[in-house]
Amino acid sequence: MIVAHKIALDLNNKQRSYMARASGCARFAYNWALKEWQQQYEAWKKDNNLPKPNDYALRRQFNSLKREQFSWMMEVTKNAPQMAIIQLGVAFKNFFSGRSRYPTFRKKGVHDRFTLTNDQIQLQGSKIRIPKLGWVGLREQLRFQGKILSATISRKADRWFVSLSVETDHQESLSENQAIVGLDLGINALATLSTGETIGGVKPYKALLNRLRRLSRRLSRKQKGSSNRHKEKQKLAKLHARISNIRTDHLHKITTDLIQRFGTLCLEDLHVKGLLKNQHLSRALADQSFFEFRRQLEYKAARYGRQIVIADRWYASSKICHYCGCKIEQLPLNIREWKCSHCGTHHDRDINAAINLKNLAVSSTVSACGEEGSGQCPVTLVKPASKKQEINSIFNQK
Repeated sequence: MIVAHKIALDLNNKQRSYMARASGCARFAYNWALKEWQQQYEAWKKDNNLPKPNDYALRRQFNSLKREQFSWMMEVTKNAPQMAIIQLGVAFKNFFSGRSRYPTFRKKGVHDRFTLTNDQIQLQGSKIRIPKLGWVGLREQLRFQGKILSATISRKADRWFVSLSVETDHQESLSENQAIVGLDLGINALATLSTGETIGGVKPYKALLNRLRRLSRRLSRKQKGSSNRHKEKQKLAKLHARISNIRTDHLHKITTDLIQRFGTLCLEDLHVKGLLKNQHLSRALADQSFFEFRRQLEYKAARYGRQIVIADRWYASSKICHYCGCKIEQLPLNIREWKCSHCGTHHDRDINAAINLKNLAVSSTVSACGEEGSGQCPVTLVKPASKKQEINSIFNQK
């Protein structure tokens, strides 16, 4: 299987400068190739005798021009521009297959990164060797033994990280667990379990909102292009990174705990993009990070042999009485408790929804899975043992 480990780099000023230049070369090559692709594709539509653009031809074209027109690129590893063009080819393949949007130009300072192939890197304990730079310190050692496939070096705020993709035969597993739980996601509590437990969210954005506003206001008052504006921009980026790290750390802890305690977990297929359009709830919803919560649950379930059951987004988990099965027609969001008119059972809205999700997981089977959203099948079963899994390490701030 393939796993990934993201490790913080320990850099001096010279090494930071190299990383920035290599990322700039990758960005330039990607944008150059995207512009060429668009021009060549328009020419092909007018004359089908011309070749269609592809990343292999664009790499050869770029290499023929690099030494004369882009000689400054010779200062960094050749992988930086080459892998960027390959990634553009993958982006177009995903676009034409309907899996992603049309590729856009990369912007300086936004997700700066470059990728190295396995023949361009060496790993030795707590350091990694990068072409035309030398040995660079790692904040921790690689956790896995196996063949390194690639390394992507990226920047987040003022810190640089390397993500190592490793092919390994090591399979981690937990003891068999037949326990089933339903999880109802919400704003006040991140998740309410069918056991009656509630898991709170840390809500770091809300906690640091006043500081964010203050830094944003100070940034807006600085002259564009000035060193003081650059300093304020770095402070704001570091605060956003801190918020992201707090949220991710919390989600990793609770998802790992849930995977260890339960063998099957059921949650709803929430339409997060649609929910975020609600201007009254969008900030609180984004702060809870439902998408990341589900993503972590799914890859950890695949890694440890657990099952995730995803209920159809139209399944009325809150409106159905878990005791008698009677369904009420209207249940506004401001109604947190209700009484079943058929059997008289008093319900807490969130706990009732979680119990219904648990019952759905109990009754569901692999053969029950069908068309999502059709109304014919209420569940989608996410099976374990996916080919690619991700492991994100949590780092201490310098």
